[in-house]
Amino acid sequence: MAKAQTVETEFVKVPDFTQFQAEFSKWAGDFGKYFVNGKAPGFDFDAVFALQRKNVEALTAANQLAFDGVKAVAQRQAEIARKAFEEFGKVTKELTTAGTPEDKFAKQADLTKAAFEEALANLRELVDTLQKSQAEAVDVLTKRAVANIEDVKVAVAKIAKK
Repeated sequence: MAKAQTVETEFVKVPDFTQFQAEFSKWAGDFGKYFVNGKAPGFDFDAVFALQRKNVEALTAANQLAFDGVKAVAQRQAEIARKAFEEFGKVTKELTTAGTPEDKFAKQADLTKAAFEEALANLRELVDTLQKSQAEAVDVLTKRAVANIEDVKVAVAKIAKK
């Protein structure tokens, strides 16, 4: 017959939650004293909600500016691709015309140079568009952050006067 095994419970200590519950109840009671008729003295919930509403509005405006910038870049890229496709037909027609290999090579070099310069100009335009939209979005957020600091100063001054 197998021996009955005993489990040692010394290594598992269950904390006494009665002390914790008593301290929590005392803390909750003390915290409740700060609220009179459902309002905290010296704390303007309406002002906090208005401030947060302004923050959300600023974030929404910044996101819209960033989205508009990305949208403008995507539209411009589509225009660039359409134009490049049209140019490709013209270039292939020019390169397949009769002529000496030297003339074809010179024409190819000129077309390559023009394409490279146009690609760089397009890239600069796209980067400028993105930078402008990002700068506008950051400007909105910066103005909101400065306004937040001013609002906090006003709120602290009101509390200090009381």
